[in-house]
Amino acid sequence: MYKLVQPPLLFESSRPGRATAVLPACDVPERPLDELIPREFLRQEPPPLPELGELDVVRHYTNLSTLNMSIDSNFYPLGSCTMKYNPKRNERMAALPGLWAQHPYQDERTLQGLLAILYDLQEILAEIAGLDAVSLQPAAGAQGELTALLVAARYFRERGESRGQVLIPDSAHGTNPASAHLSGFEAVTIKSDGRGLVDLADFKAKLSDQSAVFMMTNPNTVGLFDPQIREIADLLHAKGGLLYLDGANMNAILGIVRPGDMGVDLMHYNPHKTFSGPHGGGGPGAGPIAVREHLAPYLPAPVVARKAEGEYYLDHDRPHSIGRVRSFFGNTGVLFRAYCYIRSQGPAGLKRIAQHAVLNANYLKALVEDVYPVPYDGPCMHEFVASARAFAKERGVRATDIAKRLLDYNVHAPTIYFPLIIPEALMVEPTETESRETLESFAEILRAIAAENPELLHHAPHSTPISRPDEVRAAKQPVLSWK
Repeated sequence: MYKLVQPPLLFESSRPGRATAVLPACDVPERPLDELIPREFLRQEPPPLPELGELDVVRHYTNLSTLNMSIDSNFYPLGSCTMKYNPKRNERMAALPGLWAQHPYQDERTLQGLLAILYDLQEILAEIAGLDAVSLQPAAGAQGELTALLVAARYFRERGESRGQVLIPDSAHGTNPASAHLSGFEAVTIKSDGRGLVDLADFKAKLSDQSAVFMMTNPNTVGLFDPQIREIADLLHAKGGLLYLDGANMNAILGIVRPGDMGVDLMHYNPHKTFSGPHGGGGPGAGPIAVREHLAPYLPAPVVARKAEGEYYLDHDRPHSIGRVRSFFGNTGVLFRAYCYIRSQGPAGLKRIAQHAVLNANYLKALVEDVYPVPYDGPCMHEFVASARAFAKERGVRATDIAKRLLDYNVHAPTIYFPLIIPEALMVEPTETESRETLESFAEILRAIAAENPELLHHAPHSTPISRPDEVRAAKQPVLSWK
């Protein structure tokens, strides 16, 4: 057993006089610094920047990069987050000068190619959703949720209805109640039943004339498709409410079923999960929303529109719009990648994505469920949630110990302790992009960990410079500077 040494910081490697470049002498007249910058903004001394040779700097950052987990180098079974490999060609396409080298203040007549792509993407996303209109503005899935609820709030307000509640399953993503609260609604929790689905009796009991929206994830975070969705939609619509779909798990149903056909009125997409945008590291993301025709007037303005003669333009003339939620056209780089991905797959390819996502999850589940029990019986969709509860009770090994130990095997940890309705949850999503060999290797690793000494697991990972930081303290008291 050995312990990796924490690599030195650039400041610790610094040596006076070393440099990565030799700059030419100044070729303009020099002036006192306080003539260029107000004196109150000047430092008494220049900042103590590290001094190193170029090779030292290159090695420092290259070595740091090897400490990172990445989808290009590691398997990422991160449930509910769809950390899948995305084709590099979509990165190259989004980097074409005609796409990235544009300025949002250009005249629309000089942006026809860009606007054409965005217009087509609006139409494509509407078709996949089985809905009528799309806004590309929201900058992430959570903002898509918020935007959809703001649209719903505006819809009811213009109808003269003062509905104040949003119904949310107890298995929902944590952003759902946050979005409801920020939109001015009260979040009302709907219980799950013994199958991991919406408890229909609890839903009926809490459904009322105050119910504005039911926020449903389908497939849900337990990895199950809820076949009650049509009945739920009918009950909700009879009360005048709207059915919202959290589209985070769309990669399980692409090309197989359209949310609109199930009774969904509005939804968001996560292109960075479903359609080839980069994911992780804080962004950027995107969160387009799709809505039924009667909700379209309230979408954020502008939307990309097309004149009869074929010219594309940004439609700002939307008097009922909730207004902007994002500057300019949204995160176009992510949207371009989504467009390239969808067009390269086509309808048949999108269906294959969903089929492979479901097949991979069920195959992996079958390989490990005798050791890591899955509380809800039957086939899963794109992910499944196992429980380490038996390990915790019998051996003192918790889900976090298993997750930490996986890092020693060069595998990223799955999502743990979510959803909250499963104790010691291990939420596993292999995605559609992984091979059978990768899944079998991961299953062998999980089975090996299950047989390891609990004391070894309690101190894992053993192969990383930092093993078990105090995560609560790190979140509350981050150390962001070097002294």
